[in-house]
Amino acid sequence: MRKINIAIADDHKIVRDGLRSLIEKKSKTLTIVGEAQNGNELLKLFENNCIDLAIIDISMGPMDGLLATQMIKKDYPNTKILILSMHKEKHFVLSALKVCADGYILKECAFEELILAIKTVLDNRIFLSSTINDLVIQEYLNLQNPSQKCETNASSLTPRESEILKLIADGLSTKEIAHQLNVSPKTVESHRLQIMEKLKITSVAQLIRFAIKEGISPL
Repeated sequence: MRKINIAIADDHKIVRDGLRSLIEKKSKTLTIVGEAQNGNELLKLFENNCIDLAIIDISMGPMDGLLATQMIKKDYPNTKILILSMHKEKHFVLSALKVCADGYILKECAFEELILAIKTVLDNRIFLSSTINDLVIQEYLNLQNPSQKCETNASSLTPRESEILKLIADGLSTKEIAHQLNVSPKTVESHRLQIMEKLKITSVAQLIRFAIKEGISPL
């Protein structure tokens, strides 16, 4: 099984050390390839490492986690970003989602939830900590961000594409969708890319938002 390279960014060394110890003890496939105490140091790690996932504290200086996330997603769009924060207020969560973070988890969470969050975002799904209010999710889905509006609608999709879009929005992984539809994961992935191309969408988060907005999947 391929190793998953992880970078940790937090301005508290005790947090970084704790995460490294727990993650590496829990899984043989998860490897910490670097640590940073701010966004600037994190970006430098990308120069010499292939990073699959970055776990980032939202409140760091001189470059905070939000700006770092935005820059990473611009230059390394395939890297997953999991925000690890002590802040559960709505505006922090929404700000993270708006810069395309793949997940938001609270520092007070159990370690099992952190591992679940890591697995979820690596599987191309969005993860939000279980204690985050549903109203935060609803407000995010209702955000009117012109740069993320779709220029077409669900009528452009084939029945099979609509079916796959619904399953994606329902939180199923590529393998789970393939099993349910009795097709190969490669076929599901091909459909997903075709859906995103038709809708001019660039992320799974936008796909989910579109599916709910169009009534393809309930909230």
